[in-house]
Amino acid sequence: MPRKIAAGNWKMNGTATDLTELDALGTQLPASSAPTVVICPPAPLLFRASEVAGPHGIRIGAQNCHAQSTGAHTGDISAAMIADTGADFAILGHSERREAYGETNRDVRSKTKAAWDAGLTAIVCIGETGEDRDANNTLDIIGGQLAGSLPNDVTETNTVVAYEPIWAIGTGKVPNLDQIVEVHDFIRARLIRRFGQQIGAALPLLYGGSVKPDNAATIFQAANVDGALVGGASLKANDFAPIIHALAAS
Repeated sequence: MPRKIAAGNWKMNGTATDLTELDALGTQLPASSAPTVVICPPAPLLFRASEVAGPHGIRIGAQNCHAQSTGAHTGDISAAMIADTGADFAILGHSERREAYGETNRDVRSKTKAAWDAGLTAIVCIGETGEDRDANNTLDIIGGQLAGSLPNDVTETNTVVAYEPIWAIGTGKVPNLDQIVEVHDFIRARLIRRFGQQIGAALPLLYGGSVKPDNAATIFQAANVDGALVGGASLKANDFAPIIHALAAS
């Protein structure tokens, strides 16, 4: 069975004072059968977040990394630098990076390899636009992103796949359960076909896109949803904890 993961993407939110939310979250985690909990704060907070989160068993991840380990890349951060802060995950290929910075599947593949080389687990994001869905192109888009973004040396421990329909991110819109099931079942089948039963069936698949405490339990009913990549609801412990509990109970 894939491991259950609840990952929170703080995006460009939070300063050092907000790290108290990690302490608050630590007191609200399930006592048993707890999923892996990952918080991905802005880069300046990575080191301090690792120090605060560690005693609670909460893992820390970055929101991006550069494909190169060193070099003249002003303003960028390498995967090795991220690992040096105590973080051990990195979100790669998020739709906001693909759209705002023109990141391609090839870019995401290169960053994924860099993350692995630094000992990080890559959370690789894929997802379709509203126009893609309206044109019934969702599965074609997802299939292409999977093929282009994932390197060949994927394992169930170095990679997590996160499906985030772009039209649902931050909008309050959520696909119905049948739509989520269709895409996650498709992703699982493609992973098994490419990487084999052992790896493909064990890779964690996360759903992301307006996940809230009031819809999390319904989303986690889907057989191939192994967790969530949560945006705004991960900023506050009182919002994120119920999602984690819903995942633990699924």
